[in-house]
Amino acid sequence: MSVPNSTILPRSNPISGDDAFEFDGAAEILRAWSAGLTPDPDLTVSEWADRHRMLSGRASAEPGRYRTARTPYMGEIMDRLSPGDPTQRIVFMKAAQVGATEAGNNWIGFAIHQAPGPMLAVQPTVDLAKRNSRQRIDPLIDESPELRERVKPARSRDAGNTMLSKEFAGGILIMTGANSAVGLRSTPARYIFLDEVDAYPASADEEGDPVTLAEARSLTFAHRRKVFLVSTPTIRGLSRIEREFEASDQRRFFVPCPHCGQQQWLKFERLRWQKGHPETAEYHCEGCETPIAEHHKTAMLEAGEWRATATAADPNTVGYHLSALYSPIGWLSWERIVRAWDAAQGSDEAIKAFRNTILGETWVESGEAPDWQRLADQRETWTAGTVPAGGLFLTAGADVQKDRIEVDVWAWGRGLESWLIDHLVLEGGPGDPACWQQLTNLLGQTWEHASGQPMTLARLAIDTGYETSAVYAWSRQVGFAQVAPVKGVEGFNRSSPVTGPTYVDATIAGRRLRRGARLWTVATSTFKTETYRFLRQDRPTREGEAEPSRQWRGVSSPNEAGMICPPGTIHLPNWADGEWLKQFTAEQLITVRTRRGFARLEWQKLRERNEALDCRVYARAAAWILGADRWSDARWADLEAQLGVTAQDVADGGAGNTTPIAQRTAPRRRTVRSNYMG
Repeated sequence: MSVPNSTILPRSNPISGDDAFEFDGAAEILRAWSAGLTPDPDLTVSEWADRHRMLSGRASAEPGRYRTARTPYMGEIMDRLSPGDPTQRIVFMKAAQVGATEAGNNWIGFAIHQAPGPMLAVQPTVDLAKRNSRQRIDPLIDESPELRERVKPARSRDAGNTMLSKEFAGGILIMTGANSAVGLRSTPARYIFLDEVDAYPASADEEGDPVTLAEARSLTFAHRRKVFLVSTPTIRGLSRIEREFEASDQRRFFVPCPHCGQQQWLKFERLRWQKGHPETAEYHCEGCETPIAEHHKTAMLEAGEWRATATAADPNTVGYHLSALYSPIGWLSWERIVRAWDAAQGSDEAIKAFRNTILGETWVESGEAPDWQRLADQRETWTAGTVPAGGLFLTAGADVQKDRIEVDVWAWGRGLESWLIDHLVLEGGPGDPACWQQLTNLLGQTWEHASGQPMTLARLAIDTGYETSAVYAWSRQVGFAQVAPVKGVEGFNRSSPVTGPTYVDATIAGRRLRRGARLWTVATSTFKTETYRFLRQDRPTREGEAEPSRQWRGVSSPNEAGMICPPGTIHLPNWADGEWLKQFTAEQLITVRTRRGFARLEWQKLRERNEALDCRVYARAAAWILGADRWSDARWADLEAQLGVTAQDVADGGAGNTTPIAQRTAPRRRTVRSNYMG
């Protein structure tokens, strides 16, 4: 490289004192100028990561130098993010913990070091963006000398490096949450990293879809932009990442069979094991059917390659899908995957989590209303007003109407098996004090258990959607220990379908009381879907007959001794008439399109009246509030002990043994409410 002579001090004269200081300064300028003229190495993101990325013990289970060879499937995905690749949008629908976030962080480091420009990194919420900054981005910068010297150090008076922004020569990294419209439209961005997009809210501060708002920041960069969308999927029809993946070329990671060499992408149905022995899990080749032991996985991944399985709607978009079956040795093993699958059986929530987080697939919500006439044919007979042996506690759901309050009482047992015990219509409505008095009396009413013990309601959940003030006033009067005011909201929340309580202002006797009532919020779609799924389950089988894949033997139908019921079985009495059954099946789940073209699931009425379904949802919410979904075997056994029943009593109760349990065991008689009032 030639350098202008005027910038070089003559060598003929000795240099000392101030002249030496000036010479050192000039030499430093020369070195910096020369370094600036040196082109950056032509690296891809994966090459940069292997050369420069160090994983911190604060943010990684395997600290040390990053190696793309540890997760070979991430190599192509990272390289698509390199400036030399023409792809503009990269979509990654994946299982949890396959290395996607670290690949995105590698891209951030690469951009800071090799191709600086404005970058926007979006988490589902601002709080998660702050946490990601502390736990991921700060260690990324701290552990890499190349990044430390480029990102301004964090100083109290220096706004260049804050929790949510990192300035560097030639660019800036802005971190924000999808719930902040201000953050999403704050600055143009050449690079956009959208992490866990299925957890984004439907709208950012009511200003529109967060993904659309974020991507709009990159349009001025035309073909030079890069957008990386990553997420574990959620619900079919609602999943953003699935919608984006299906519009892409849908790449799958094909690996060779170590026995016959056939290339194939891994599917869960080809993972097989001996029942009850997850440690025997092996993958069966779809070509030669030879079992493949997991120790072959490392070599299979090294020889794997991504292949498109569809034609993309947008040629500038590529999409990738990966399940946890590809997880490297030492991470999530096939044995642990099998154990997770076995443990999930019988729980809708657990199976959904398995499909989302391990298979990287969406969950299909099925809300088709069962045929009410079929339910009528399946009604059972037991003494009216009594609780079958399997029912271990009672809850009620109350729906407030203009001229009445309708109440259904449900009994619950192990596995959330349930029985409709009573249906009451309290005439008069919320404007009639006598109607409220009847509801108050109901809290002290008893129903006789098959053991002979009288039972009262453990919790009553009452809807606050109509005449809210009257509901709050009554709830406050009788006390919140046995009553839970609830507010139903549309939407699914399987991890926590009931949230609260929150303290809300209430008008009591004409006085406005701050925080005068406790309110629980119920994701009604979750419990409606669960109810219809339970109603569609196969009817019980007798011991010795062909069995369903998953059974719980502690509970049997109250009128057919020796029968096996799957978890969640709903038992309806013969006094439940056609009108009640029609109300119970009065809605169906449909997919509707918003004005912006996005899909959402919505419950739609098939009939005008749906009080029976609403009361079931509220009674189910009351069971959740009590904690029944999370009770241990010991707690269920404690309830059985309170009632003086055994597992054999539960199995024998009903028409197969007409002798009341009380006459067989003669337990001490007492009123059972529940020790788990919550």
